[in-house]
Amino acid sequence: MAIGAALVILPLGVLFFCSGLIVNIIQAICFVFIRPLSKSTYRKINRQLAELLWLELVWIFDWWAGVQIKVFTDKETVRLMGKEHALVICNHRSDIDWLVGWVLAQRSGCLGSALAVMKKSSKFLPSGLQRLKDFPRPFWLALFVEGTRFTLPKLLAAQEYAGSQGLPIPRNVLIPRTKGFVSAVSNMRSFVPAIYDVTLAIPKGSPPPTMLNLFKGKSSVVHVHIKRHLMKELPETEDGVAQWCKDIFVAKDALLDKHIAEDTFSDQELQDLGRPKKSLVVVTSWACLLISGALKFLQRSSLLSSRKGIAFAVSSLAVVTLLMYILIRFSQSDRSTTAKVAAAKPKCEGKPSETGDDK
Repeated sequence: MAIGAALVILPLGVLFFCSGLIVNIIQAICFVFIRPLSKSTYRKINRQLAELLWLELVWIFDWWAGVQIKVFTDKETVRLMGKEHALVICNHRSDIDWLVGWVLAQRSGCLGSALAVMKKSSKFLPSGLQRLKDFPRPFWLALFVEGTRFTLPKLLAAQEYAGSQGLPIPRNVLIPRTKGFVSAVSNMRSFVPAIYDVTLAIPKGSPPPTMLNLFKGKSSVVHVHIKRHLMKELPETEDGVAQWCKDIFVAKDALLDKHIAEDTFSDQELQDLGRPKKSLVVVTSWACLLISGALKFLQRSSLLSSRKGIAFAVSSLAVVTLLMYILIRFSQSDRSTTAKVAAAKPKCEGKPSETGDDK
């Protein structure tokens, strides 16, 4: 099934890889010639270049598959989204939670400065966060503090661990790993004013928004609950910040229980963030540019006039198809390493063992 989806979207794959190559070359040139002269100018240019590339995935989400995002929050939060630096913490429910964040960032006007930290990359947080202090535009830094995607085997492992440690038993989330969050708060208190507590849920009857379903053009619905917390209201100590994060996930678990019962987030208003056409314009422009370039190249070359040229073209398309297959297949939750149940530890240790892809 995944190979069939890759074949269907082969033209999209060619578009992504060619446009990505062009953007990367321009980024490399800017890094060599502009960054040494003006770091701020380089960041502004790089932000626009990154957005040109990332809008292609937003287009798949918004226009190819037509996934609906329903945002539940207050009007003040909507007003500030995209206008301030923010640390975002979210439950890791599906294969493409990060892409849901990109879509929200694009609708808020800060897609080019949206960052996500997952798994092993969290170890580089302290050094990386210091570079954001003078970032010229509002950015979102998303942390998936559960450390891995939610699956039933991982939930059972988390429940067993929680029971052995006398912790609240989770039902809809995993136990957060707070080290990266504590590091982020410690380094960002002085220049990031808010934390966005984001909870994702899939309503009853809606298929999960997996990467495979997106590429197949299969629509779905995602409910997004956003609660804004002021950074200055968090505890001052590292232990206090860690406990605050754990408490947030206990509350998030209860919120998801309520969503399951009501099939909506009834404690917040449904907000309309619109569906900007910028991604549609960008993808159309990329397609026209690359088709025009390809036609001119074929006219001036003899690529398809010889067996070697045809073999080269077919081989190139086969490579793109294979890469698309790998992207689709290994983005699925069932390919994520299953968490193993750790042996019970004394309560004073109080930290889940790191297993599988949670390391």
